Amino acid sequence: MAEHTSSSITIEAAPADVMGVIADFDRYPEWTGEVKEAEVIARDPQGRAEQVRLLLDAGAIKDDHTLAYTWIGEREVSWSLVKSQMLRSLDGSYRLDPLDSGARTLVTYQLTVDVKIPMLGMIKRKAEKVIIDRALAGLKKRVESAPTG
Repeated sequence: MAEHTSSSITIEAAPADVMGVIADFDRYPEWTGEVKEAEVIARDPQGRAEQVRLLLDAGAIKDDHTLAYTWIGEREVSWSLVKSQMLRSLDGSYRLDPLDSGARTLVTYQLTVDVKIPMLGMIKRKAEKVIIDRALAGLKKRVESAPTG
């Protein structure tokens, strides 16, 4: 099994508020620097995204890929690659753990990426870490700046 990279951040908001931002794919281009377009192409019976097409522009890496999402309760979502031009696989997840009786949330992001072009494992893990850290910082900023109520 491939090694994964993970990181965590504490967000000053309830888990439901954090998951609300994570699940709102249409707004990803507003707060994730690399996602230029996001389109939900299939939803589950609860209305949550099952498949999402993302147009990514991360400088050297530009890709149009589709991810399949699995929602585990109200506090975890995982995804895996359906199709891509540049990636062989992409598996990730967000897990939300309530802190301080649910007033704050510990968000853990786990990611495993395999690109179609040859890349040293050390460089690949560093790229994963950059992706994760940017995503967590963007998520924190978005959630904490959102109006409440």
